Amino acid sequence: MDATLDPLATPRTATFAASWVRAVADRADAVFLVFERPDGTAHEWSYRAFDALVGRAAQRLVDAGVGPGSSVHLALTNCPAFVALWIAANRLGAWIVPSDPMAAAPELAGHLERVRPAVGFCATTRVGVYRDAVEAASVSVPHVDVDETDVVLDVFGANAVAEWPDVDPLDRAAVMFTSGTTGRPKGVEVTQANYAFAGRTMAEASGLGAHHRQLVVLPMFHANAQYYSFASAIWAGASVALMHTFSASGFLCQALRHRATHASLFAAPIRMILARGAEPVGLQLEHCWYAMNISDAQHRTLTELFGCEPRQLYGMTETIAAVLTDCKVSPVPSSMGFVTSGCAVDVQLADGTSTAPGEVGEIVVGGEPGITLFAGYLDEPDTTARSYRTDPSGVRWFLTGDRAQRDAIGRFTFDGRRADVLKVAGENVSTVEVEQALGAHPEVLEVAVIGRPDDVRDEVPVAFVVARDPSNPPTVADLDEWCAQRLTKSKRPRDITLIDELPRTSVGKIRKFLLRDPNAETAPPPGAREGEESA
Repeated sequence: MDATLDPLATPRTATFAASWVRAVADRADAVFLVFERPDGTAHEWSYRAFDALVGRAAQRLVDAGVGPGSSVHLALTNCPAFVALWIAANRLGAWIVPSDPMAAAPELAGHLERVRPAVGFCATTRVGVYRDAVEAASVSVPHVDVDETDVVLDVFGANAVAEWPDVDPLDRAAVMFTSGTTGRPKGVEVTQANYAFAGRTMAEASGLGAHHRQLVVLPMFHANAQYYSFASAIWAGASVALMHTFSASGFLCQALRHRATHASLFAAPIRMILARGAEPVGLQLEHCWYAMNISDAQHRTLTELFGCEPRQLYGMTETIAAVLTDCKVSPVPSSMGFVTSGCAVDVQLADGTSTAPGEVGEIVVGGEPGITLFAGYLDEPDTTARSYRTDPSGVRWFLTGDRAQRDAIGRFTFDGRRADVLKVAGENVSTVEVEQALGAHPEVLEVAVIGRPDDVRDEVPVAFVVARDPSNPPTVADLDEWCAQRLTKSKRPRDITLIDELPRTSVGKIRKFLLRDPNAETAPPPGAREGEESA
């Protein structure tokens, strides 16, 4: 069925559950998912066959007490179980909470306490960490361990759900935790309509049709893989080749082997591919998204390797779709492109007025919460309210905190982001969260964390620590171990420097720009990546 003629295609009435039902009906015998295991073997499901797996996953959830409005916690790497549980939960009117499966027990415990899931799923190989998280949480969470390489999934049982409840477009479908400047990760509420909107918008933006195949190497707990790859494939009735993890040395051959036509990457994985000295293998992708700038030379090499010109995009977990996307013909590597069809984006000054061409301001995104924008932050109505500004005409603008300028023809160029949030290999990392974890060490008096540019990961956190007892400071090795037990790998400082005191202003604020450059005399100008000086 043509999505443009489908009554489900309107943002206000579309649901993710209905998108799946329609895809199964229209594409029953077409391939939906190809999963490549760590050993290189692959298993394939049609839409009809995977729908049977979804039905069994749903019955397993129902047996665990899951119903409309329940939450299901997922701490799983890329695997068929994740996909089946996600779709099953949403068809039941429940919502998923995907966490970084490699997260330390304290981080997982924090998520469990905040969402109180009816059941949790973790990998058999990491069940010990998950049990520690459940024990540390203030709520009781029954959990199921899953072999992430399993394609039969007897763990779901043999029975399938016979009747499905009705779901509403505004029903919560997920809560995804993303780092923020407060240090406490914010839970971004995603609705059924949000997933459907992401699917339709991203399928149209990438020219994705039923005959195409998405290659997914980015982690499923991240919005990119969910919004831009899976939701769009389901909307279009396309297929997905899911890799268990990203492999810089294997990416090109995986894409060729599985006949992928579409892919999505970050700048960091791209640099990892290039660092391997990759040679063309005859790959002919039709399309590839990437996030964050790469150089002109890197773009030329990628075009040679991929067989298409990769296109940059810009989006956040909160914006649902990528609201800026570059054009297919002659994309500019350093530009996020233009406003995506169906989205509303402006660059504004602090008073809400739009900037002139070439003038730097904040990226703001217009839309309807719960439909084209996220529904809100979990249990944080005040934070949600502060993240919006309503103009005199009544349009609500989501304030991204990211800075950009646009030229006279509407092309956007990135100019920096919130100073307290780093982008580490595509993952948002709050410096405040890292500071709080490191500062909890009994021998640490205070700590400041900044970002340092990195050729592969874009930027990495580095820490400056003041010892509680200068005559008997902790060792760097001890602090590294402390962080390893409390922080996901991307959040752990790459370097820790012990110093006598942190540089401060006259009112006591830390002058982080002096940590980056001790010889600097003034703070960076507005728009630069720096502490409290930038938006």
